[in-house]
Amino acid sequence: MKDRIAISWSGGKDSCFALYKVLQSGNYIVDSLFTTIVEEDHRISSHGVKESLLEKQADSLGLPLRKMYVPRECPNHVYQEKMASMLESLKKDGVTSVVFGDIFLEDIKEYREHTVNKHGLKGVFPLWNEDTEEIIKEFISLGFQTITTCIDSEKLGSEFLGRLLDWDFLKALPPTADPCGENGEFHTFCFAGPIFKTNVEFTIGSKLENGRFHYCDLI
Repeated sequence: MKDRIAISWSGGKDSCFALYKVLQSGNYIVDSLFTTIVEEDHRISSHGVKESLLEKQADSLGLPLRKMYVPRECPNHVYQEKMASMLESLKKDGVTSVVFGDIFLEDIKEYREHTVNKHGLKGVFPLWNEDTEEIIKEFISLGFQTITTCIDSEKLGSEFLGRLLDWDFLKALPPTADPCGENGEFHTFCFAGPIFKTNVEFTIGSKLENGRFHYCDLI
């Protein structure tokens, strides 16, 4: 019997590619995507993408989107309570495993496993310990398209914001930057690829700075 899984969803390339990998394996039934939304802004945290675009993305993927709303300044105990409620809801609906797109940050992987294990769920990491350069090359070669929505200005210049992640992007990356942005160099929104029924349409809006993090609004 196949495990019923939910995908921890950021809307970016890593969670999207993790979904692709589990679909290709044929070993799972994908129940849904679940994401964290900042309730005041109606945007996903870190990536800054609007809730409405995440909904369009989920529609194109043909999967339900479960939302966990948190305040902008969210105390850890509030986050933990909301996450516990989300995981219990997943378990109640028959989900047995949660998929994450992490690649090599061991402390984050351990934290995620500990969190889901407390609720009798398993963590699945389809991209774990893969070479990040090979991951992004395969991602691009398969026809996935993604755009940067946030950069860490201490690690990348402004020319990388609001830019398609393609071969030219990879060539231009400084040698200190991870090709998948695994160290927080950049975050993305994936809008097309082999698992999408249609491209997610958007236009590039204004750019804004929030300290070291710079964001590009997608409309």
